Amino acid sequence: MEMQKLYLLVPLAPLFGAMIAGLFCRVIPRWVAHTVTIAGVAVAFVASVIIFRDVQAGHVFNGPVYTWLTSGDYKFEVGFLIDTLTTTMMLVVTFVSLMVHIYTIGYMQEDPGYNRFFSYISLFTFSMLMLVMSNNFMQLFFGWEAVGLVSYLLIGFWYTRPTAIFANMKAFLVNRVGDFGFILGIGLVLTYFGTLDYATVFQKAPEFANATIALFGEGSSVSLMTATCICLFIGAMGKSAQVPLHVWLPDSMEGPTPISALIHAATMVTAGIFMVARMSPLFELSTTALSLVLVIGAITALFMGFLGIIQNDIKRVVAYSTLSQLGYMTVALGASAYSVAIFHLMTHAFFKALLFLAAGSVIIGMHHDQDIRNMGGLRKYMPITWITSLIGSLALIGTPFLSGFYSKDSIIEAVALSHIPGAGFAYFSVLAGVFVTAFYSFRMYFLVFHGEERFGKADDEHHHEHHGDHDDEEVAHDHHHGLAPGQKPHETPWVVTLPLVLLAIPSLVIGYLAIGPMVFGDYFKGVIFIDHHAHPAMEHLAEHFHGAAAMGIHALTTLPFFLALAGVVVSWFFYMKRPDIPAAIQRRFSAIYTLFENKYYFDKFNEVFFAGGARLLGKVFWRGGDVSVIDGVIVNGSTKLVAMISTVTRTFQTGYVYHYAFTMIIGVFVLMTLWINRA
Repeated sequence: MEMQKLYLLVPLAPLFGAMIAGLFCRVIPRWVAHTVTIAGVAVAFVASVIIFRDVQAGHVFNGPVYTWLTSGDYKFEVGFLIDTLTTTMMLVVTFVSLMVHIYTIGYMQEDPGYNRFFSYISLFTFSMLMLVMSNNFMQLFFGWEAVGLVSYLLIGFWYTRPTAIFANMKAFLVNRVGDFGFILGIGLVLTYFGTLDYATVFQKAPEFANATIALFGEGSSVSLMTATCICLFIGAMGKSAQVPLHVWLPDSMEGPTPISALIHAATMVTAGIFMVARMSPLFELSTTALSLVLVIGAITALFMGFLGIIQNDIKRVVAYSTLSQLGYMTVALGASAYSVAIFHLMTHAFFKALLFLAAGSVIIGMHHDQDIRNMGGLRKYMPITWITSLIGSLALIGTPFLSGFYSKDSIIEAVALSHIPGAGFAYFSVLAGVFVTAFYSFRMYFLVFHGEERFGKADDEHHHEHHGDHDDEEVAHDHHHGLAPGQKPHETPWVVTLPLVLLAIPSLVIGYLAIGPMVFGDYFKGVIFIDHHAHPAMEHLAEHFHGAAAMGIHALTTLPFFLALAGVVVSWFFYMKRPDIPAAIQRRFSAIYTLFENKYYFDKFNEVFFAGGARLLGKVFWRGGDVSVIDGVIVNGSTKLVAMISTVTRTFQTGYVYHYAFTMIIGVFVLMTLWINRA
């Protein structure tokens, strides 16, 4: 019973902080807002650590807490499923969120919306915890939509900026497309399984392995499991930003930097990855669905990485890196290496949060100039930001013995051993992605921290982050963007650098410590289900490697290591030694550069086809339906008809008695004629 109270405390503590900071944001001082929200998340983190240790001791919980609706035979409950997968996610979410909360004190110091911001990020943490702790699809959907709602509020936090409003609307609409598929998948589960409880659904799943459903009448039956899993995965494509529903994520950079770290590193974008891993008993019954997952992930991993190469906004480089890494996780899910996907999710959460917060630290030091072309040589001005950025970048590119290496190499090995259709293409994509990742990561690193100093020459055409326009509600507090001529960057205060240091530590060691139990051990036993007969990749992976150290030494001779090394060397040569070469390549391959700059024209297509198509359809209905039918026929037509009848009737209403007598005689005459004819 004591543990159950602790389970409740984890999501409710951040919710309490969010309510205090949100409901009283106009009356409480700033220190109260950040103290109460940080305390709430800290309590959730400590409780998560205790629950994690309890689960390691063998205590798993699955049960309802509260029934909020009963409809016929269906019960809709708030319930918790506490196992190794849940506790891993709880630790990641609460730890990264705590770091982001502390960091926010420094980053949002001068912002008028300070209290409101703390309320939002605390509410975000509550939503994500409800999502990962749920034991049924309905609560999962609640958390799913709640993180979507709060991300909408956060991306459009500076609501006086048209770009922010456009970005949050884009995120909201794209996620609605994914959620439409997701709710169809949940509907299929409820219809055929008769319950939304995970445990019951997973237990019954093998009975439906060969079941089919007719999609468009009798002749078009598809596997129930394939249809369900693909619908659920469409939800994951929206939330975890997979092609073609990835378009919202780079634009979400319009929000303040702390939420970039929160949305992109540990929480919202990983919800889709977590959900597919949780649904492993269903996905294992459909090779078609796994193949789709694998191919979509491979396309995202490689092609979104290419876009990172040409970005000049420091946050957008990291955003495209996130898209690419999410592609890697999705590839692992498609190869049935669910534990490897969760392992990469965890390691990535630390080093990507570190990279985002380090980017934010650079932005503060540069007085809110985000263009990497205006930086250079920051290493000596911002030593803590420099060293933590280097650790984050090395972890991201998969440097042996750092955390990202273990998870990324495990994904590459798992795909190489997979026999699912599309595995060959996926293997090529994740291998090529290693070089691309190393190249764009170190392009950013060298341009920001090394080479000649280029600040103090801010160019108005470059993109700068600013904090709202002049408005009654929010007064801009940064009147200049970028350093003034002669001004030097400065290291950021301890509330910014402490989270960087605390995130750098797991970025270095967590992979080495966790790979044994998480990937090759029994950590996920009974939680993640794999049909080893149909999908033997993980079994073969376990045979290949014995221990983290052996894997690290072995990696020094493998292709991914040399590809990553090549990426770093090429970016150093291009941007430190011969900056004329990238410019020449850009001129020579201007068509490809234009393609990249327009993000493969996904946005253009969506604007013309979907947005333009919807407007055109609206115009057709307005012209054809509203103007022609409703106004023309129904409203105007009925008035004309009444007017016409009135005109005819009026000719008989003269007021002369002999006219009325004549009309009555004619009437009688007509009636008698009709009666005689009938007789």
